[in-house]
Amino acid sequence: MKRMSGGGGGAGFTLNVPVPPGMGDEEYLQIFYDQVQPKLEEYKPDFVLVSAGFDAHRDDPLASLNLTERTFRELTRELKQLAGQYAGGRILSLLEGGYDLNALSSCVQEHLLILHAED
Repeated sequence: MKRMSGGGGGAGFTLNVPVPPGMGDEEYLQIFYDQVQPKLEEYKPDFVLVSAGFDAHRDDPLASLNLTERTFRELTRELKQLAGQYAGGRILSLLEGGYDLNALSSCVQEHLLILHAED
């Protein structure tokens, strides 16, 4: 179940989409494309701020999700494209989490490769 919240000028601009433990790449990306991406396009952001947490990786001890580098790569690509379409390419990414050092380093590398790639 998704819930919209926020207050003042931000009313209706918070989207929460709970996902069940064990979810893998395909299901996670499908939720992004079906529920999250349409809202991002509706918002038409002036900039994109990414809280780049990689603790949903399948090797991470905290999240109970089964995501691989593929999901993080694809999400980064989509957010970069969104920033290009609506925000003049303005995108800021802040490293936020990831507790398996091997998974974290490979996810960050994929993320940075996409962000720095020439389109």
